[in-house]
Order: sequence, then C-alpha cells, then structure tokens
Amino acid sequence: MRSRVVAALLLCPSLLLLGAAPHRTVEPLPARMADTGGGTQLITAVAPEAGAASGTLEWWDLRDGRWVRAGSAPARFGVNGLVEGAVRRQGTNTTPTGLYRLPFAFGVRPAPRGTTYAYRPVRQNSWWCQDVSSAAYNRWTEPRPADCRAAESEHLVTYRTQYAHALVIGFNYDKPVRGRGAGIFLHVDGRGATAGCVSAPARALGRILAWARPEERPHIAIGTSAGPTAITRY
Repeated sequence: MRSRVVAALLLCPSLLLLGAAPHRTVEPLPARMADTGGGTQLITAVAPEAGAASGTLEWWDLRDGRWVRAGSAPARFGVNGLVEGAVRRQGTNTTPTGLYRLPFAFGVRPAPRGTTYAYRPVRQNSWWCQDVSSAAYNRWTEPRPADCRAAESEHLVTYRTQYAHALVIGFNYDKPVRGRGAGIFLHVDGRGATAGCVSAPARALGRILAWARPEERPHIAIGTSAGPTAITRY
C-alpha cells in the first residue's frame, strides 16, 4: 500500500502540469492599441468606464521595438465622464476620447528642470479663447482679441494650481470645429474632477514635462478599459 501512495504522489505533479493552462504574456498597453501616433513616446489615460471621472495615467517609451512604462499616476477626467471625441459637444464637462498630439506645454510656474518641450509662460494677458464666434477659437491668445468674449474664454493666470504646469491636448486643434470643444489640456489636479481635461498630481506633471522629448513625437491616447470608447481602438 505504501508503495502505491508514493507512486501516486510522484505522479501528481506531472498530472498538474499536464492540466495547467499555458502561461500567457500580456502585451504592454501601447502594443495592443490600433495606433500610437508614430512616435516613440506615448501617454495613456484610461478610465474603467465611460461614466468614470477617475482612472490611470501612464507614460511609455518605445525601446528596441518594445513599449516600456516610464511612469504612472492617478488621473482625473471630466465630471460627466468620457465621450467619443468626434461627437463631443462643448460645455458638456466630458473628456474627449481619442489619440491626440501634444502641440506645446505651458504654465504659471517655470518649466521643470530638464524640460525640452516648447513651453509658454502664462502671463497676465494670456487667454485661451473658447468663444465659438471668434476667429481665435480654441487658441492661445495674448492679449485676448476683441471678438473673443472674456465670459466665453479662460484667463489662464487665474488657474494658478491647475495650470502651474500643463500640456495642450490637440483635440479639435488643427482644424477646429466650432462647438466641439476648446481648451482641453493635461494639467495639475484641482479640487476634484475636471471640466473635460485630464489632470494628474503636480509631481506627475513635472516628471512628464521633463520626460517628453519633441523629437520623439509624443501623443496622448484617452479612452476606457473596454467598450465603444476602449483605448485599444485608437
């Protein structure tokens, strides 16, 4: 009897191995996306679902053909969640999903040490025009033009916490569609969810600005974990 028990114990590990599922390596998020913008740096901002106002921000480098995560931080989104960028409407307090370039950085505070990205200092006369009737719609202006109403624009210097450091997200930027939205940024956290931007802790913004290299053509992809606005679609 003892010899049969010993034999069974010796066989058990082999049986377990035969029945075990093969180990599957999960590809890094950028490798599972439809497009990453063609550069070698990428920022991803992912919410668990379209109605969520928080999620995860990660930034990645493409090294020797493989995406490697360079950092991560908590992210905040619009108070009303996320919506497909192509159908977003201004004033809905939603964050547009999609893949976007990052035209330039700006801030109330000086650029973090190591920053090589184009960086504009926020001055007293710095505005972001969001007036759909203005020729300067969805543009930085200094000073605010006469056809851009102050009540329909952001006086950047008044957001000293959020715009201490920021990157412009190129949503509706190259060929602005009036009414789709203006002034979508990656900026420092305020007190809660955003009005449609993506935000992260101040330390993360400092690290991202020191990390981003214009010659690497960084982009930002915004989306959800799954569903119609899944980040892997972009």
